Amino acid sequence: MLTGISHHRGYRPDLDGLRAVAILSVLFFHAGFGIFGGGFVGVDVFFVLSGFFMARTILSALERDSFSFIEFYAGRMRRIFPALFVMMAICAVAAWFIFMPRELTYFSNSLGAAAVFVSNILFRQESGYFDIDSDLKPLLHTWSLSVEEQFYIVFPVALFICYKFFRKKISLVVLSVLALSFAVSVVEVYDNPQKAFYLLHFRVWELLIGAAVALLPHPTYLGRMRQMLTGVGLLMVFSAIFLYSPSTAFPGLAAALPCLGTALVIHAHCQDGPFARFLDNSVSVFIGRISYSLYLWHWPLLVYARYLLDGALTSAFALLIVALSFVAAYVSWRFVEQPFRHGRLALSGAPMFLLSGATIASAVAFALFVNNLDGIPQRLPDEARRLYEATFDDSPFFRAECFTDSNGKGLTPDHIRKGELCRLGDKSKGSPLFIVWGDSHAAALAPAIDVAAREAGVAGVFVGRGSCPPLPEADFGPSWAVKRCVDHNSAVMSFIEKEKFPYVFMVGYWPKYVHRAELPRQGHVFDPRVPPSTADWSAPVKKSLEETIGLFSRQGTRTVLVMDVPEMGHEVPEALARALVRGRTLDIAPSLEYTHKRQTLARGVLTEVAKATGSLLVDPLSAICDAVRCHAMRGDTVLYKDEDHLSAKGATSLATVFRPVLNLIEASQLSRYSAPRS
Repeated sequence: MLTGISHHRGYRPDLDGLRAVAILSVLFFHAGFGIFGGGFVGVDVFFVLSGFFMARTILSALERDSFSFIEFYAGRMRRIFPALFVMMAICAVAAWFIFMPRELTYFSNSLGAAAVFVSNILFRQESGYFDIDSDLKPLLHTWSLSVEEQFYIVFPVALFICYKFFRKKISLVVLSVLALSFAVSVVEVYDNPQKAFYLLHFRVWELLIGAAVALLPHPTYLGRMRQMLTGVGLLMVFSAIFLYSPSTAFPGLAAALPCLGTALVIHAHCQDGPFARFLDNSVSVFIGRISYSLYLWHWPLLVYARYLLDGALTSAFALLIVALSFVAAYVSWRFVEQPFRHGRLALSGAPMFLLSGATIASAVAFALFVNNLDGIPQRLPDEARRLYEATFDDSPFFRAECFTDSNGKGLTPDHIRKGELCRLGDKSKGSPLFIVWGDSHAAALAPAIDVAAREAGVAGVFVGRGSCPPLPEADFGPSWAVKRCVDHNSAVMSFIEKEKFPYVFMVGYWPKYVHRAELPRQGHVFDPRVPPSTADWSAPVKKSLEETIGLFSRQGTRTVLVMDVPEMGHEVPEALARALVRGRTLDIAPSLEYTHKRQTLARGVLTEVAKATGSLLVDPLSAICDAVRCHAMRGDTVLYKDEDHLSAKGATSLATVFRPVLNLIEASQLSRYSAPRS
């Protein structure tokens, strides 16, 4: 017999109390109460508890020679699926009636991923857990359930094999995998924090800590030693809850504190004294029993509340959502969890598998349906739908043959060096007189230059890559962001030096690079009352511009610096459509004062560089802003396709801004050909 298993059998109310600690820390952290800055570690407490219960359940059954994979997985389904799928179904109904089409598409993706327990992989690909985009993801919290379900698929099989063939080495195997997973988590949390946060192989050590506790021998501690271990364990957990913050590098080494603290509490099994009363009192036990449903319901309620209220919740409203979460959790526990686990709906074997399979298939079918219809914009009134359609009004210069996205897909450095680029302006002309070089803001603005060049009768070419400014070798952001632009910018520089264009347009998301930040809380919950960053990272930007323009000048190429368009903060088409549906003003843009505060540093840098290098300067600000504020629409035209990229129609409407410089290029070409020859 494995010595730890018999000791750990039986119901332990103190562990329901520990579940209460975990869920309350998560709940108040998500509700925005700053004192619970590390409340996210409650998930790690759950991981350790899950690993403990899982190992105890499987090993106890193996010792009795009664383990069945079918019954084990049916039990997991009864425990997890009913409450989860009811929550997902209700969230889907709410999303159908509340969300804009693109938001519904994202939701449906998460619904399908959560149904097959890979939502952790999906959310890792989309964005950070602490990123503001999480406010639009009602199912974001299912990432942890996906991690656990993936563990439940692998762990029982591995444990069964070890028990049958390597019984004496089970502890060694568990500890070896635990140590390896912990080691890679410690490294990856700095190299790739998103992977370390979401993916199973960087989290499995936490679950295996719980499994290791289940394997420990029966402790022979006296009551006082049990109390001390429990007190130390709780201190470790609460220290993480109250001392950590979203900026803590996590999981990695930081996760060891709450995980080991949880392990101490489980192992000590304290049954008397103040710590035992704290954990196994009736209130703590009750919260622990409904903790699964409370975890399921609190996050969607917070997301939908923030969505409908356009931003952060007041403390009073956050407490109201907390209270509603308890109500929803009790209803879910009483009328869904309990009947499926212990009541007349407690199916076993084939019926449970069939019901689960049908429910999963329905969720996946819904996700495919919504995706195939692009979020079903037909749900919107006609005028709202027209406004929303600007979301898809992409510049043609975002096509793969013209542009490289931020992941490197599309135009390659080889294409650039060979000159296989998209043309602008009058395509009947011969050699291009200019090149437009920049990032995604350049691609969005390129239709304006294209129209102005056609009117002037000159030709040019375009080259761009997402999140890569025309700043060769400049330190404009994190090292990984700079590194991915090196080959692209090197190819562009080689091509410009080879072709010796008379003019080069340099276009970029300049405020982002000089502040190393986008607008705070941009997206659905953008709030212009929150001031933009004023951090000054402009020195490397200015230095790179001056050096690059200097190289161009020496080969006879003149530079045109293009200032950035004002950022809107909101997802403009969605925000306009939402405002129309809700009967609110369509004047959604931030004030001119806010825009100046955001752009002053970048505009100053470009002005100084243009003056010092003799470069031309183009400023689209006056075409979008008046004396009071900037505008997201002009007449019936939606100028932006998202928070800061112009729509194709919006860009085309700015062609007049570029006419003077394109006429100058055309005139300089004429004077070159008409000059007397010796």
